[in-house]
Amino acid sequence: MNGLKLGLASMASVIAGPYQSLPEVQGLFISHLENTLGTSLDLKIVARSYTAARQTEKVILAEIERLNTILSSYIPTSEFSRWWAFPKETIPVSDNLWAVLNEFTEWHGKTNGAINAAAEGINQLWQRAAQTQILPSEAERLAAVLIANQPHWILDPANRTATRVSQSPLRLHSFAKSYILERAAEAALKNADVDAVVLNSGGDLVIRGNWTESVAVTNPNDNAENAVPLTWLAIRDRAVATSGNYRRGVWVNNTWYSHIVDPRTALPAQDVISATVVHPDAVTAGALATAFNVLAPFESRKLAATIPQTDYLIVTKEGQSFTSPGWNELSTPAASYTSVKTAQILSMTNTKDKVWNANQELLVSFELSQFEGRSHRPFVAVWIEDQNHVPVRQLAIWYNKPRWLPELRTWYTIQRNAGLNTASIAGATRSAGNYSLVWDGKDDQGQYVKQGKYTINIEAAREHGTYQLIRQEMDFNGKPKQQTLNGNTEIAAAALDYREKGSNR
Repeated sequence: MNGLKLGLASMASVIAGPYQSLPEVQGLFISHLENTLGTSLDLKIVARSYTAARQTEKVILAEIERLNTILSSYIPTSEFSRWWAFPKETIPVSDNLWAVLNEFTEWHGKTNGAINAAAEGINQLWQRAAQTQILPSEAERLAAVLIANQPHWILDPANRTATRVSQSPLRLHSFAKSYILERAAEAALKNADVDAVVLNSGGDLVIRGNWTESVAVTNPNDNAENAVPLTWLAIRDRAVATSGNYRRGVWVNNTWYSHIVDPRTALPAQDVISATVVHPDAVTAGALATAFNVLAPFESRKLAATIPQTDYLIVTKEGQSFTSPGWNELSTPAASYTSVKTAQILSMTNTKDKVWNANQELLVSFELSQFEGRSHRPFVAVWIEDQNHVPVRQLAIWYNKPRWLPELRTWYTIQRNAGLNTASIAGATRSAGNYSLVWDGKDDQGQYVKQGKYTINIEAAREHGTYQLIRQEMDFNGKPKQQTLNGNTEIAAAALDYREKGSNR
């Protein structure tokens, strides 16, 4: 575009998906941040200048911070926390807090109680169960239900006041994040030199402006960053929200329980493991995604029919999928990973070398370090080498400015592929800085490698900043094994899990 150099960024090789071309009059600025709203934040800004894009990034982050200091229940000095600290008092509240409290009141009624800010008390019950390894008794659950299902506040729309009338713990996280993203997107588009924005907060997206975003919907049964998604969506001027049980929850007696609970029974959501909702309004998408994990699919279908422009994909633990009538209109054909010649694979199986077992995989998990006052994610490269240190498979290359790719010193010397892929990933919210990648035993050409020793490389670097490389050899001989790797500056911890496919936990 005639010399305009924005921060062209990529999650190349994370997922194979549609590539986007930019009109000559526009540029794409991409930024990756951590520990924002308790998770990761990916920003895409389609702007007419680099200056406009950087200014808009600051506007987005400032609006997120402003609203977080109003709505967060984790910040003791937030407006919500200060309001909660004074029960029985009628207190004037900001328009933002009043609006979210009012949304909770409305959604509690629309979902027959599935949305409830007092579900926090039930979550605390199950967190204690995880600590003691004793399931909550029926009496404890019934008591929690009674506490959760009482009035918690009285709102006065004329005077914009709120009165807390219960002692129940409250949190607004069911859709407060969606509300914040919506407001931040609105603030961004006030800049006349910005044509579109995409905000992705840990898997929940708001897409606004003149832009169609390619979105990969995470498979709840295979949710690594580079795993094959359930489907691809083409989203324009809508929000996408996903809730599921596969990234957050508790273990009690070797059984996994979702962090999403049913306020009507005090039991964790069990039958639905993922719900993705697409809607023009971000709060609606966020509220429904949570509710659809609690409600039975037929109840969700009935509720969605009352809310125009609602599209959804619901996945149950039995593997059934339920979609809205208009879901297929959003879906796009998935780009082929890499063409694989069957004859080549068959010929390998006839050699003396044992080929990688197609029923096995390697899960590479790592946690990026958090730094006070520093939120931008470092550049990261993850790849596999054979015994001769020849690269065989690139799992991820995350960056946002090609000029700084040499900072990934080891990766750069072997000239790995760094093609631009701007697709977004929609999925259940991840914890800040925590990522996982999967290696299916194939090389970059899509062929299974032979069994034997390979080296896993995890490299992280910042622009003119800190640098870290973790290298670990592992023998892939068909026998499952796990290994914990030492972290350091940029990578706090890492682990390898060579396992049977489908053993997610």
